[in-house]
Amino acid sequence: MPVTRRSFVAGSAAWTAALGLGFASQAEAATVTFGGHAFASTWRVAGGLTLDERLLRPQIEAIIQRVDERMSPWRSDSAISRFNGNPTTGWQPLPDDLCQVVAESLAVAELTNGAFDPTVGPAVARFGFGPIDGGSGSYKAISVRDGAVRKTHHDLTLDLCGIAKGYALDEITNLLRRDGVTSALIELGGEVAAIGNHPTGRAWQVAIEQPGRPQVTAYRIVAPGHLALASSGHSPNGYHGRVALSHLIDPNDLRPADNGLVAVSVLATTAMRADALATALTVLGPQRGIQCASDLGIAALFLARTDSGLTETMTGSFSDHVVA
Repeated sequence: MPVTRRSFVAGSAAWTAALGLGFASQAEAATVTFGGHAFASTWRVAGGLTLDERLLRPQIEAIIQRVDERMSPWRSDSAISRFNGNPTTGWQPLPDDLCQVVAESLAVAELTNGAFDPTVGPAVARFGFGPIDGGSGSYKAISVRDGAVRKTHHDLTLDLCGIAKGYALDEITNLLRRDGVTSALIELGGEVAAIGNHPTGRAWQVAIEQPGRPQVTAYRIVAPGHLALASSGHSPNGYHGRVALSHLIDPNDLRPADNGLVAVSVLATTAMRADALATALTVLGPQRGIQCASDLGIAALFLARTDSGLTETMTGSFSDHVVA
């Protein structure tokens, strides 16, 4: 899978929820640590003695493969690519998990008044960040029911790059819980979820990276608790011609978002919801994004660059999770 977009291909992150300092230091103290590659990035799990790598690794890799096979627009044989290439406006049968992610993407689109829109794939591609070819449209032209999705325009497409990675992290976390794991920190391409506490008994802690630094530097240390942490940022991770562009597309004008906001981190009950909300709030910008998060009670950290330097705003319960 090519490395071009933060949303699904985490390795291209312009700015991510940094595990760097927080994960590495605690991983060294953890009893068990293992990981691998996923979506052109990496995944890692750290935890206590209940972690059985021989049992869990193949199951985690199967989840990653399943999500890639069904939701990656970079694969011509994926379920979502087949949907995008099918001009029918009737109901198209799709895997249940794909329908679940589509339903959540539409819910976040409604919640944010379209700031998150899973139909922006062609606009993303026009600016050099994605492979989806199609017409412009709106999330309101997509319908989902159990086992099927429908579009009202023949050339409308779906792009789940801003939410699929969060879904994969949720699936891995749920897998560990079902297998009886009581202590684990799970990271997938910069998004984080925790189970229980660190093996020493303290809360799991992760670092949010300070944007714009040549070396990884912790800006804030956060204890996510039972919530998932995801981040999004505007720093360019690709180019169109000779001009650096943000990889995030504003659904309102179908152009790269450029609003002075550097990054947003979101805590939510699922990584899927945190993933999509981080994208939406970043697109909305420092004023509308903060207002939206405040109105909806979203736990978020906004970082904006002003003439006087980096400024932060926290909404919802985010400050309750800040350790340093």
